[in-house]
Amino acid sequence: MRDLIAGLIALGLILFALGLASTLRFHRLSRDRERRELLAAGRTVLAEIPTSDGLTLFTADADHFYSGDTAIAKNDIRVVKVLINGSPIASYIARRSRSEAPGHSGSFADRPEGIAHDRWDVLVRTRAGDTLVGCGSIRERVSQELARSVFDAVKADMENRDAKADANDRPPTAATTPAL
Repeated sequence: MRDLIAGLIALGLILFALGLASTLRFHRLSRDRERRELLAAGRTVLAEIPTSDGLTLFTADADHFYSGDTAIAKNDIRVVKVLINGSPIASYIARRSRSEAPGHSGSFADRPEGIAHDRWDVLVRTRAGDTLVGCGSIRERVSQELARSVFDAVKADMENRDAKADANDRPPTAATTPAL
């Protein structure tokens, strides 16, 4: 009788493990399908942010960043900030907006000791309003690295647009004409 009960428990555990494995495979396949659809639409996945509902993808295409379903027009971005527990620790202000928005432009400094259980977010300010990209409060620097990757991607795009705007604002140099 004892062997029969042990066998039933073992069978139950095997069926439970198979159920978990099939659920995990289903979620992995659905994530892969979503990634393929985004890549086919011309987007690049910059960060996979864990949320209570699963994963939120932070993606980009030529004209927009996307935090889940929220589109952020790249041309409209004025300020990007990294927030820890709501306080800014790094920010970048687009040159075209520096006269409009007060603040300090800085870089994201590495914190080698890590910060456990602090809330990391990235604030993206546009003409249309603010978008808060919640990067979580996961231990062992996971949230910090997610915030870093989102901030760095937005900041790099802003710097690139600032450089292009500066190049377009420079007066053309006088072309030398050969003597006849």
